[in-house]
Amino acid sequence: MSAREKILVAMSGGVDSSVAALLLKEQGHDLVGAYMKNWINEDNIVGDCPWQRDIEDARAVCDKIGIEFRVVNLMREYREHVVAYLLDGYARGLTPNPDIMCNREIKFGVFRAWAKEHGFAAVATGHYAQRVERVAPNALARENASGATRSTFALLEGADKNKDQSYFLALLSQAQLADARFPIGHLPKPELRRLAREAGLATADKKDSQGICFIGEVKMADFLRAYVPDAPGPIVRAADGRELGRHRGLHFYTLGQRKGIGIPSNSDHNAYVVVGKRAADRALLVAFDHPDAPGLFQREVRVHSLSWIGEPIATARPREGRVRYRDPRVPLDFTPESESTARITFREPQRGLASGQILAFYDGERLLGGGVYV
Repeated sequence: MSAREKILVAMSGGVDSSVAALLLKEQGHDLVGAYMKNWINEDNIVGDCPWQRDIEDARAVCDKIGIEFRVVNLMREYREHVVAYLLDGYARGLTPNPDIMCNREIKFGVFRAWAKEHGFAAVATGHYAQRVERVAPNALARENASGATRSTFALLEGADKNKDQSYFLALLSQAQLADARFPIGHLPKPELRRLAREAGLATADKKDSQGICFIGEVKMADFLRAYVPDAPGPIVRAADGRELGRHRGLHFYTLGQRKGIGIPSNSDHNAYVVVGKRAADRALLVAFDHPDAPGLFQREVRVHSLSWIGEPIATARPREGRVRYRDPRVPLDFTPESESTARITFREPQRGLASGQILAFYDGERLLGGGVYV
């Protein structure tokens, strides 16, 4: 067993964080469970925002395993760091990723800072990812002031590849990873459910959330409709410039989107797909979904706001990337342009790479960092 630590467990009210707390308790750590109260749907957006039920479930799990439970109010910080980022991105025609930003700015940002201020050594979550300690090769040269050997930490994919969530941690720093604990990263999901049932946890058979980070089962279109004004424009066929219809706003669409465009297709095999946005006249550009569709597939892209978990990649080299969550890792060539930007060349063209999305970099199963598509 690892050394006893005082750990603050982020309790979402789901089964993953419940079992994370259970395992840490069994390992003998000093635990407190905390629900991050980030969003309560004050604006009555259409959808299910089950924060009250999640608090009740998280509290029930903490009572069952015998640890203290708290509610930490981070609603102001969540609006400032996640909701503002989300809405600003869509308003500018980008496709932001609120889950990745929530991890960097909230869970391992202000929540981690709150934990440190209250005497906790680490923050634990229910992510399917694995944190591995690596002792510095030249230990004598890397001792800190107390004489203890410095370690660095690597982040690996979760053992259950169907549930792996390493992609969502692509913008974490080494300091954030040092204070993170991922107790369930080695477990397959069925085994995790079995442990929850055997322990009698209230969340054992609770359905996994598929909504926006901490907001709930809300459709993105409904969320955007509540905050971003409509900005209508034409839907234009990219091949010949023919106007096919009208849209309510470019922020409702993303590159590669097929469903919900609002124009009829000839058939399922000849459906329209979004291939671009033209800011000058707010035109939504579409084409038939085909490998030759202009702008749909890209072999070369640029990324900015590079963030690294360990040492930055400072020279051109081959690596792998995950272009979006649940996509497989694909080979690419990484060519740095500056400390914060790089040119990426994929071995095979990639579909629907939208500005504002995150590209995660890997060396095998090890997550290296990430960048934002220009």
